[in-house]
Amino acid sequence: MNTLDAPYLNCHSLSTQSNVLLVRDALGRPKQCWYGDANRVTLSPQTQRRAHRMHMRDQANLGAGPLASRAWGLRTREWALSTAESLHHTHRWDHQEALDTARAALNGLGLNFGATTNTAYLTKVMVFAPENAGETLAKVIHTHQDELATWIAKAAAAKAAGADTKTKKSKTKGKAATGDDDAAPAAAGKDDKTPPMPQKVRNQLIAALAPADAIDIALYGRFLTEIATGGNVDGAIQTTTAFSVEPANIVEDYFSAADDRKIARQRQGADFTNALALLNAIDPLATEDPEQDLPLADNRGAGMTGYQPFVSGTFYAHSVLDRALLRRNLRNGGTPEDEIEDYARAAEQAFLDAFVNAVPGAKKNTTAAPGTLPKLVLVHEGKRPYNYATCFEEAIQPSAGAPSIQGATRLLQHHAMITRKQKLDPGTVLTYDLAVSELFDDLRLSGQLGPLEVHTPEELATPLTAGQPT
Repeated sequence: MNTLDAPYLNCHSLSTQSNVLLVRDALGRPKQCWYGDANRVTLSPQTQRRAHRMHMRDQANLGAGPLASRAWGLRTREWALSTAESLHHTHRWDHQEALDTARAALNGLGLNFGATTNTAYLTKVMVFAPENAGETLAKVIHTHQDELATWIAKAAAAKAAGADTKTKKSKTKGKAATGDDDAAPAAAGKDDKTPPMPQKVRNQLIAALAPADAIDIALYGRFLTEIATGGNVDGAIQTTTAFSVEPANIVEDYFSAADDRKIARQRQGADFTNALALLNAIDPLATEDPEQDLPLADNRGAGMTGYQPFVSGTFYAHSVLDRALLRRNLRNGGTPEDEIEDYARAAEQAFLDAFVNAVPGAKKNTTAAPGTLPKLVLVHEGKRPYNYATCFEEAIQPSAGAPSIQGATRLLQHHAMITRKQKLDPGTVLTYDLAVSELFDDLRLSGQLGPLEVHTPEELATPLTAGQPT
C-alpha cells in the first residue's frame, strides 16, 4: 500500500445537550475539569468511544451501513463461559468438565480468574477478542483434549505438592522458633512449579484470541498484558475528553417518586362514617401486643424523594482516525491484501456516521439524550492530528448569545486560520441546526466559509478520498 498523502482524518463537533447526565464520577456527580478560565463539565473518552463502537456494531447487526458483512470483536470477562457453552453444545462435553477445562486452559495462558463462587469462571480483566473466539477456543480444546487433560492433571499435582511444601516449611519454621532441637530444614529438592502447557496447544489457543479481522479491534485497539504474545493492537482512533465550551452548568433536580399503592388509596379517599365509634373503642390503658400490632400503610407524602444532578451545555468533541495505522492493523490481522483498501474505506465511513449520530445512552429514558443531533460537524484531512480544544480555552459567556452559535463561529474562524497557515484542505461541514445553517449562509455569501457544506455523514469524507490510493 502506498503512503497516504493525508493519513489523519480530523473530526470536530459541537453538540448541545439539555438536562442530561451522560457520564458520572465515582460519587454519582457529573464529571468536571478546570480548563482555561472556567470550570467545565466533561464527557470521558471511553464514554464516547463505546457509544461510537456500539453504534457501528448495531448498524451492522441490522444489516445497515458499510460494515454490515464484516467481523467484529467482543470485550468480555466471560470467555471461559463462552468456550464451555461451545464445548457442551457443539462437541457434546459434560457441562462442568467443559467449564473446568476452559478455565484451566485460559489460566494456563496467563489469564487469572476470580476467587468467589460468582466470579470463579470470569477472568479478572476483560479480554477484547473476535466474537467467535469462544467457538475457536472450544475447537482447539476439543482437538487436543487428551494432551490438555494430561497437562491439567500434572498442573494440579504440582500445585498440590507446592501447597504441601509450603505447609511443611511453615511447621518447620514454627518448631525452630520454639527451640525444638528435633526441628530440621526441609529437604532440598526440585522446585515445585506448574508445568508449561504444551507449546503447540498454547500457540493455537493464543491464535484463537488474536485480533484477526475484527474491525473494532483494528479501529480502537486492545491492550492485553496478561498474555505476552497475545497480540496487542495500537488503536487507529484517538479521542479527546469532550467538554462544555461555556462554564459548567449543573442543576440539582429535586424529584419525588410516587408509590402506586399509596396513590390508589389516596384516590379512594378516607372513610369517616364510623370514625367516632372507632376512636371511642380505643382503650388507652391497653398494653401493646406485638403479635397483633400489624404495620399500617402510610398515605402521607411521596413514595421516595431525592436529588439528581443534570448538566446542560454545548460540548466540543474531537476524534482523529489514523488511516495508515488502520490499514496496518487490518494487514496484521490477516485481512487479504486485495481487501484492505475497501475494508478501510468502509470502516472510515462507518466511523464518520457514528461520530455524527452516536450519543452516550446513560439515563436515556429520563433525558432522551440519544435523540440529539450535533450543531456542527467539521471533518478535514491532515498530515498530523489537529485538536482545536485551545480555541475554547477562554470560556464562552452565555450573556453574549447562544453558546452554540458563538462556538460555531469561533471554531470555523480557528479552522480558517489553521487551514491558511498549515495549507490544509478546508474539508467539509455538516449541521442539523437552523441557526448554524444561517451562519453558513452568511459566511458563504461573504466568501468566508472555507469548508464545503454537505448534508449527510456519507458526504463528509467524499472530497477527502482523492489522496488515497486506488
